[in-house]
Amino acid sequence: MKQPLTGILPVAPTPFFDDGQVDEDGMKNVLDCMIDQGVDAICLLANYSEQFVLSDDERARLMRVSLEHVAGRKPIIVTISHFSTAIATQRAKAAEALGADMVMMMPPYHGVGLVPGPDGIYEHFQAVSDAISIPIMVQDAPLSGVSLPVDLLVKMAREIENVSYFKIEVPFAADKLAALIEAGGEHIVGPFDGEEAVTLLADLDAGATGTMTSGLQPEKIRSIVTDFHAGNHDAALAQWKVCLPLINHENRQCGLKACKTVFKEGGVIKSDYVRHPLKPMSQRTKDRLLQLSKELDLIALRWGK
Repeated sequence: MKQPLTGILPVAPTPFFDDGQVDEDGMKNVLDCMIDQGVDAICLLANYSEQFVLSDDERARLMRVSLEHVAGRKPIIVTISHFSTAIATQRAKAAEALGADMVMMMPPYHGVGLVPGPDGIYEHFQAVSDAISIPIMVQDAPLSGVSLPVDLLVKMAREIENVSYFKIEVPFAADKLAALIEAGGEHIVGPFDGEEAVTLLADLDAGATGTMTSGLQPEKIRSIVTDFHAGNHDAALAQWKVCLPLINHENRQCGLKACKTVFKEGGVIKSDYVRHPLKPMSQRTKDRLLQLSKELDLIALRWGK
């Protein structure tokens, strides 16, 4: 990438048929819909892609299908998180070989009792960076249970060549983003937030240059980022107020199921199936999700109709 990546970089959901098998044609529809939503990049195989229920073979197939289908229309970020440094490195090399523009990875973790110390985390990212020539986004999320203090992140940004993007989605994300940007300076190329943009306005105030949401409503959220960075703070706040009820419902009630449910409703995919042990959302939660989505006239709700 010639210019730093900014804006909205949503996570693509992984579509399955009702029998639980991967829907490759549905994956292509997902990507086309997201491009039509006006996204700035697309993230594959992330937690909101149900990466934790995919086999290695399925991961490889989805990555190839997606990169070949997008064919450079938008930058692609491939999530490569794994506890094993060797496997994370292999995944990173495979992603770059297929044309990925960036990789995203969490620190190595495997439950509370299996978390390496700061040196192990640093070496994990160093090994991946040494194996590739594309940027790495560090995902700092509560899911891992791993503490990534600002001084460690800044050390990685300064000393590890390809570590330059950060997705901060921990509690008090704005304060951490501000501290990271202040301490890291020019080495913090892409400070982003996540968590479905539930803290977006505060994070933009702190210096975030973009957000990684789900694919539910990127066309609505993107203008919050662009207006804010253009100095139109009142417009950004007004749009934030428009989007927040659905953002909150997705973040607090639906999780990764929200995007799939809306995509199915709009004919983007055939099924909103989630793999066990995940369970479908309740009808009560679904009804509220679709009501809020219809009020915003989301692109995904009419894309396939």
